[in-house]
This record gives sequence, structure tokens and C-alpha cells, in this order.
Amino acid sequence: MRVLILGGTAEARALAAELDAAGVPVVSSLAGRVTNPRLPVGEVREGGFGGPEGLAAWLAAEGVAALVDATHPFAARMTASAAEAARATGVPLLVLRRPGWREGPGDAWQRVGSLREAAERLAAPMRVFLTTGRRSLPAFAGVPGVWFLARSVDPPEPPVPANAHVLLDRGPYTVEGERALVREHRLDVLVTKDSGGAMTTAKLVAARELGLAVIMVDRPPPPPGVRLVETVAEAARWARGHAG
Repeated sequence: MRVLILGGTAEARALAAELDAAGVPVVSSLAGRVTNPRLPVGEVREGGFGGPEGLAAWLAAEGVAALVDATHPFAARMTASAAEAARATGVPLLVLRRPGWREGPGDAWQRVGSLREAAERLAAPMRVFLTTGRRSLPAFAGVPGVWFLARSVDPPEPPVPANAHVLLDRGPYTVEGERALVREHRLDVLVTKDSGGAMTTAKLVAARELGLAVIMVDRPPPPPGVRLVETVAEAARWARGHAG
């Protein structure tokens, strides 16, 4: 009985490797939104399912024993589709989400509930380090008088803020490298999502050390009634139990 992992994250790759090593047949699904993604071990399926109905049909046709949503913490639409498909088919669902970031001594964070609210907190003549991903740039396109250093893995699609320099790069990043970016571009505000994880925490350390204000976009809540765990080990135990 196979386990379907909705992936694209480091946690999803680690879970696929652990289950594969335990002899559990795994299919990892990637949405196909990133060029040259890091592929997990085992069988990989690329592309969408066609909404919750398409995912439900695939789960039923493939005889999937369990479904693990290990997508990005901000992939709210995919998580909602997974919850709906699981309810429709009776396939057990687990959501794997790495812990979010916590503000510490010396941090100057403002938490906001959306990208739109983050954009509303910006005003000229700010110089902003924008690390919310290429698909979020349109939310900041109408902010006047603000200069952006916008970092993403792949080139963004328009609209892009008029005063934006796009930096194409992929983590993990170093504190030394993040400090250098802040100083080179004379940045004074960091706007980021509460993605959690260690791969991109260096920017938060650099912001603390250099006195940058941080606007932190909170995660969307998971669908009601969905079981959630924070570690790969917990998800692996759950998946092994349901795969028999």
C-alpha cells in the first residue's frame, strides 16, 4: 500500500527517504512551480491533480493507503484540497509542518496576517529586503517610493515593483552572506514569511545583528480537524502504521 507525499520541501524529501529505507512504497508529488527542483528518492509525480476532485480520483484509482501533506507552510490551497480529497475518499491525512520562527531578544518584528498588510506597512524612502517568493511580488507592485531587493529561486512574473532589483538565488544561506547583502544594498527592512526551518534563518540573524526591522507574515491556519505534526520522525511513524 503506497503513501502519497505532497512535497517540494526539505521535510518531504527527508520523509520520502525514510519511508523508502523502511520498505514503504512512496510517491512524491511536486507541483512543478520551481525549475529544476531537488527530487526525492522513489517515484515522483510532477504537475497538479486538477483540484480536490482530481486528487480524490487519483487517490482512489491508485489505492493510496495514506496521504501526507508536506508542502510549504503557505501552500494553503493545496492543503485545503488535500483535506477535501481525504474526506471524500476516507484516505487518512497528516499535515507535516516544520515549526515556525519565534522572536528572540534583540529582534524587532511586526507580525502581519497577509502580504497585503505587509505592503501597507511600507513607505518611502524604505529600502526593503523582500524574501516572500516570486509569486508574492504583485502584492508589492503598487507601493510608491520604496526600493526592493527581491530574492527568489526563479524569475518572477509581472507585475513586479517598479523599483525592484531581482536576485535569483537558492538557499541555504549564510549569516555572513546575508550581512553582506544588507550592507551592499543599504537595506533597512526585511519582509518575509514565517516559513520556519533552518535553510533561511540566516536573514533573521543578520537583521537582528544589523538592527533591521522585520515584517513577518503569519502562516495561514490549517483546515479544521486536520492532524498536524512538526517532525519527519512523527510523520514517518504515522505513515508506516497506515501503510501496514
